[in-house]
Amino acid sequence: MSGLTVRASTGADVARCAEIYGHHVLHGTASFEVDPPDLAEMAKRRAAVLDLGLPYLVAEKQGRVLGYAYAGLYRTRPAYRFTVENSIYIDKDAVGQGVGKALLQPLIDLCARDGRRQMIAVIGDSRHVASINLHASCGFAMVGTLKSVGFKFGRWLDSVLMERPLGPGDTTLPETGK
Repeated sequence: MSGLTVRASTGADVARCAEIYGHHVLHGTASFEVDPPDLAEMAKRRAAVLDLGLPYLVAEKQGRVLGYAYAGLYRTRPAYRFTVENSIYIDKDAVGQGVGKALLQPLIDLCARDGRRQMIAVIGDSRHVASINLHASCGFAMVGTLKSVGFKFGRWLDSVLMERPLGPGDTTLPETGK
């Protein structure tokens, strides 16, 4: 997408990210939340990501944020410390215009540079083909589907699990100190 800039998020972006996410919560199955978090909760979530030293990115065009992506811990137990989970949300009017890929590749690169070794995508709803295809185009492999683990909009929803090695992946031992 011409004119699109990907950058680290700022506190000023939180309201727009909340707006984008709120739409997905209320109208989509990418998130299994049913009530959109308020601005204070979104700010708290962003701060938690940044406090872990993980990236929280936005994509903007002509000063308007069109999407955001961040990495969070896959799980909190220490043995998972080299594995992150990604999240990406795109403005409803910018879906299919390359914003997701513009966000995902730098997110992958930043996490690899930080010494992370695996990135997990937990995709809400196996019908979310666009997200599955986006992740596949960035090197993620399908590792499984959890059948009917969510219920939203009057139907059961699957979670699709995809995984991508970062840096050397599991071919070498990680550096100590993490």
